[in-house]
Amino acid sequence: MTRRLMMGAAVAALSVTMAPAAFAQDGGYVIGVSNTVQGNGWREEMICAMRAQALVEPDVAGLIVAHRNTDSAGQLEDINNLIEAGVDAIVLNPSNPDALNSALETAMAQGIVVVAVDAGVTAEGAYILSNNQEEYAYLGARWLFEQLGGEGDVVYMRGIAGVSADTDRDRGFQRALAEYPGIEVVHEVFTGWQQDQGKQQMFDFLATGIPFDGVWTSGIDNVIVDAFTESGAPLVPIVGADNAGFVGQLQDVEGLQGAAVTNPGSVGGAGIALAVDILNGNPPDSSTVLVDPVLWENTTDEGRATIASAQNPNLDPEWPVSVTIPGWTDYTMEQIIACDGPGEG
Repeated sequence: MTRRLMMGAAVAALSVTMAPAAFAQDGGYVIGVSNTVQGNGWREEMICAMRAQALVEPDVAGLIVAHRNTDSAGQLEDINNLIEAGVDAIVLNPSNPDALNSALETAMAQGIVVVAVDAGVTAEGAYILSNNQEEYAYLGARWLFEQLGGEGDVVYMRGIAGVSADTDRDRGFQRALAEYPGIEVVHEVFTGWQQDQGKQQMFDFLATGIPFDGVWTSGIDNVIVDAFTESGAPLVPIVGADNAGFVGQLQDVEGLQGAAVTNPGSVGGAGIALAVDILNGNPPDSSTVLVDPVLWENTTDEGRATIASAQNPNLDPEWPVSVTIPGWTDYTMEQIIACDGPGEG
């Protein structure tokens, strides 16, 4: 039983035809990382969690990180480059569930372990380790609709069209919407998970004068509150993620009713840990593990206490305050903030 399974997580074994990769010549594994969104606080924390976890894994000798703004074609190129570099495992945040399969299948055929984090892939034999995105959206949407008494108009601010995390979140949002027939989506927009873009989109919609009663955001949250305050618009209930800036606003912004749903970027570090377990011949039993979210609301005493305890002034406002995942990550707060991997720093 691995250290991860002792925490009760359910994950799955690779095909028996895939043998664990051999140690690198210097005595440790080399792990490749592929990510297609740069400049987003959640993704930056994910990358830093990967670096920090690789640093504390005694069996990891090096990390090769492909971290840039690109599309599925660009990510295919990056993954093929990682294969060519001879990595022992690839941990990726996929741009699309299907478009990367050719490269991922090539990697696994060469004995390279593949772990997708945050979003899923359909390549057979790949692992998926993700926050439960459908439940993330459902919890926040249900809270928002209940705050509105089951009736009203909401703004629905999504992520990136076609990315499985956004698709899963939409499934959860629509599930909640079906339970509250008195709720109408008056405006739906894709933010690209970019702070500046999401903020401008809210400014633009506020300028139309179309009335609405609440906002659900896909983790672009503190800047949405900023758009209200900077424009002088009356605040409405807002749902976001556990990003440090938004969690601070839930405590400090007068008149703001809101809820943060946990969505730790540290799932990237957990992906590194899972890859090492598999490489060491300790694969678990199923192909997917989901980290369940929790909702923190500032409208109850219990929620306000949780929000107060979660404050962390040392974090970038766009970073989730959930910087570790117990049972999966082993680094310290200082190590994830330093964002150094093996041989760096």
